[in-house]
Amino acid sequence: MKALVTGGAGFIGSHLTDMLIESGAEVHIIDNLSTGSRNHVNPAAKLHVVDINHDMASKIIETERPDVVFHMAAQVDVQRSITDPAYDSKVNIVGTVQLINACKKAGVGKIIFSSTSAVYGVSKNGRNTEDTPPAPISYYGLSKSTCESYFRLFHAMDGINFTILRYSNVYGPRQTSKGEGGVVAIYMNNLKKGLPLFVHGSGNQNRDFIYVQDVVKANIAAINQGDRETINISTGQRTSINNLVHLLNMIHEPSFEVVHGPERPGDIMDSCLDNAKAEHILGWRPKGSLFEGLKQTYQYNVDV
Repeated sequence: MKALVTGGAGFIGSHLTDMLIESGAEVHIIDNLSTGSRNHVNPAAKLHVVDINHDMASKIIETERPDVVFHMAAQVDVQRSITDPAYDSKVNIVGTVQLINACKKAGVGKIIFSSTSAVYGVSKNGRNTEDTPPAPISYYGLSKSTCESYFRLFHAMDGINFTILRYSNVYGPRQTSKGEGGVVAIYMNNLKKGLPLFVHGSGNQNRDFIYVQDVVKANIAAINQGDRETINISTGQRTSINNLVHLLNMIHEPSFEVVHGPERPGDIMDSCLDNAKAEHILGWRPKGSLFEGLKQTYQYNVDV
């Protein structure tokens, strides 16, 4: 099997590349290295340093004609999307449309698209299911929701096969505190530098934290399953930011300072995804606990 991973030098994409190569796949990577790193690229993969918006990215897809494309390259910083929505839409929407069109020309068998819980916005009925209507409160969430609509329309008009995976809050080794960094990566970076952990607002906001290896396994499962489906990839468990800080306090010594500040625009108070569909369609379930995942991430980032 020949696979192409956009954003394959990044956090999730590099882990996915490793697993694909371990399974015997030929892997090509398209990454502009704006947030990704050459150090994360598996030496068995072919790295093409090019922006997803550049015509060369489309030419690579049309030349290599991969069997499956994992589209992970994106602008994922919620706050940047709010301050610069034009850039967010250029990377996420325009880049995705160009990629789909290139895949159509190349006869790609399937595109697996990395989406986000941010498409749901504020949770009103507990855990969001895939039937919950999108109601994003950030331009990032809106751009991802728009991309999803493009996939569905491309299928209706051109027969493009796809699976959309909506991730909850992914964390793990190789995640940076810049660009694609979630709160876990930011906290790990601060712990390494001996800085206090900053909590926006009350700290009672909930997140559904999922370990990166679980996300990778969901992508692998989607190669042969979940055609034309939209599927949540999550633990289905809520963890408050305050509880996250508590767990990190159990892992890290000595104790650290916690500083509270104002809430940020675009932040969601309660985000948790139902994962029953993933288990039913992909035969996938997350493994391990948040505490164990945090320990592994800590050992990679801090305890070295």
